[in-house]
Amino acid sequence: MANLISDQKIRNAQAESNHYQPTGLGELNPRLIISKAHGANLYDTELREYIDFSHTEAHILGHAPERVTSALETVINNGLNQGLATTGETTLVKLIQQVVPSAEQVHLTSSGHKAAVGAIRQALAFTGRKRIIKFKGANHGKFSHLGIPDEFAQLALNLPFNDEVAVFEAFELFKNEIASVIVEPVLTGVGVVLPQEGFLQFLRTITAKHKSLLIFDEKVTGFRPKAGGAQEYFNVFPDVTILGNILGGGYSIGAFAGRRDVLSVKSSAENTERHIDPLAIAAGTAILQRLRLPQFYEPLNHKSRDFIFWLNELTQNRGIQINAFQSMFTLYFNENKVTDFASANRSDRKRYERFSRKAFEQGVLFPQSQFGTNFISSAHLPQDLSKTLDVVYRIIKNI
Repeated sequence: MANLISDQKIRNAQAESNHYQPTGLGELNPRLIISKAHGANLYDTELREYIDFSHTEAHILGHAPERVTSALETVINNGLNQGLATTGETTLVKLIQQVVPSAEQVHLTSSGHKAAVGAIRQALAFTGRKRIIKFKGANHGKFSHLGIPDEFAQLALNLPFNDEVAVFEAFELFKNEIASVIVEPVLTGVGVVLPQEGFLQFLRTITAKHKSLLIFDEKVTGFRPKAGGAQEYFNVFPDVTILGNILGGGYSIGAFAGRRDVLSVKSSAENTERHIDPLAIAAGTAILQRLRLPQFYEPLNHKSRDFIFWLNELTQNRGIQINAFQSMFTLYFNENKVTDFASANRSDRKRYERFSRKAFEQGVLFPQSQFGTNFISSAHLPQDLSKTLDVVYRIIKNI
């Protein structure tokens, strides 16, 4: 029998919430109301278990790992409050500097969103220029939502990912007007889209040539393939790096880090947000202390490679493309390879949504959207991955 919460229970939960708060439960997942999360699993209000690939972006150690919950308990018992300075901030910053190759200095923020704001504003201030190159399908958030002045947002150039010619022509056309190129080293706004060989190095070379800044948005890829993120994996190092909630294990925190001369320039990124939630600081410290230990990534990436191999075997000749980057992957219901926003957008969204729904009914939680990214954590056990493959096999035979 399908593991579904009745539509009536969903409506009742939403109605009760609407009574007490104007937005209700907000963007409520219509399939699931969570009562517990632990390891690789989510549990609904009736304690039915779901293997979670959809909500583990920030949980590379899985949900509620003991080392993180212990760190949080210490903070709570010490009565630390947000807004007060703690030595924990310096401890976390030093850890970031030790693992992120390009991080000479680090500016902590209360979210990845604010880190993106800070990085872009820092680039505008450092260069004194107004134009920014970004890429279609990237997960930076809309510029209008990033707090970037309209004057600059209107001058942003939105180019196809993996298109060196488009970037070259933009620099030829605008030359000394471009402050920065901001890029996700692996595109995640439309699922997992890998950079073509040489693309990131091309961006590094052309920005250096024109004295523009290269910004890597690693809110998703930060600490994911290696402790040093995608920049360490690809051996291409930006001027500024954006980090997001994986830094705090799901607690709201972010950072932008990079060259000392860039971050030391006064900009509108300077704000009254002086101190970060001690819970996020404690969680981030506990996580990074684990990630920097030898032999963390090899087991995670090894089981991810094996899982992706068998997933590819199961989906061959069925109109499904698997794009994967170490422990991240997307199933595109698409006859052709996905290399950018345009090719991702040609995927069969309705077919994917049927697949996702059926997987959920059998206890496996993939993103609802075709453009979502799946994440494997160190808490996913062999039996979790084996069950997931069985579920996928049963479903794709019939859709």
